[in-house]
Amino acid sequence: MNKIDYILSPQAIRERTRAVFALAERGGTHFAIHPEKLADVARLVIEVTQSNYPTLQVPFHSRWGHFRAGGKDRLSGLRAQLKSAEPLEAVRTLWDLVIPSVLLDAGAGDRWKFTESDGKTVSRSEGLGVASLALFESGALSSDLKNPLRADAEGLKSFSAAKLEKAFQVSESNPLVGCAGRASLLKTLGATVAGDPLHFPSARVGALADYLVSKFGKNIPAPALLKAVLEALGPIWPGRLSLEGQALGDVWTHSGLGPTGSFESLVPFHKLSQWLTYSLIEPLLDAGFQVNGVEELTGLAEYRNGGLVLDGGLISLRDPSLAQKAHRPDSELVVEWRALTLVWLEKIAEEVRRQLKMTPSELPLAKVLEGGTWWAGRRLAKEKRPLTSNPPLELLSDGTVF
Repeated sequence: MNKIDYILSPQAIRERTRAVFALAERGGTHFAIHPEKLADVARLVIEVTQSNYPTLQVPFHSRWGHFRAGGKDRLSGLRAQLKSAEPLEAVRTLWDLVIPSVLLDAGAGDRWKFTESDGKTVSRSEGLGVASLALFESGALSSDLKNPLRADAEGLKSFSAAKLEKAFQVSESNPLVGCAGRASLLKTLGATVAGDPLHFPSARVGALADYLVSKFGKNIPAPALLKAVLEALGPIWPGRLSLEGQALGDVWTHSGLGPTGSFESLVPFHKLSQWLTYSLIEPLLDAGFQVNGVEELTGLAEYRNGGLVLDGGLISLRDPSLAQKAHRPDSELVVEWRALTLVWLEKIAEEVRRQLKMTPSELPLAKVLEGGTWWAGRRLAKEKRPLTSNPPLELLSDGTVF
């Protein structure tokens, strides 16, 4: 495996984050490790999972659950329109929706909310999901007025922060973190789609499905799906690392693993890309395709899972005063926090399965996340910081990482 293929693989995520974990065990990071807390954290995750899914029939962790926030089926109209479409076109349309939606899914802040037509409000990730669905259904991402339910290169290239603010109901009293970064990401997505006929053969976001079907037919490996997402969408990430001309996306460095700037120092997470990969699976399965090897994907290094690990006591800051400062995504403290989170998620999943007497095939990591760790992290945040439910560390986010 060459260096690029390796750093874009789940294998690299596991190996590099485990190296940071080993560094922490040796006292070489900002965090101390507390394995004695594992059983308690797993019990909390089980409690939350059984509350969310009493029969333990848990879906994969993905964007689609946010569209059903509050038990409301907001996709029924779109799915009804797609009933007569051939299966691959249905996949294209749903990918046209979910890819921009996931790219817009960075932390919203504690003050923003989206008000639906029935007057009900939705906030945070669910609110961003519902708002992005309304944005897609309005035709704002399509350049073809006769075909509004699509996201194509020209429609995305003409997108703007003003359009996002209007669609997401942003105002002085309803501020959304990182509007400019989110809009810029969609514009750059449009330019990327326009300039990459290999991955997007019809200059349409959902045409990434055509690329994968041309390579794998009806049986698509999940790691290959992730790699396609990383290769196709790598160029959209602002100011990130590249290797041999390939933009690496959500990859950072840690001096404890190797000299600064060296290949050995790289720590990949691919959070949004894996979140997106999980979210691309459901439309494929619904359309009759097979997706194999989902268990090879990793957990998601974002602040709800990270909050579970820190608030749950599995890690602690060696210098508690660092909790009073804001931290950039490229800081070694944040790289450590995210890396330790991914390793702990694997251990939590193992302990949850042990306590429930379930196998990895019955309760894979993707279902533990959904059940699960993400909701448990939010619950702890609400208990410990009831006024804001913010994560335990303050992050300086541009709307493209968290």
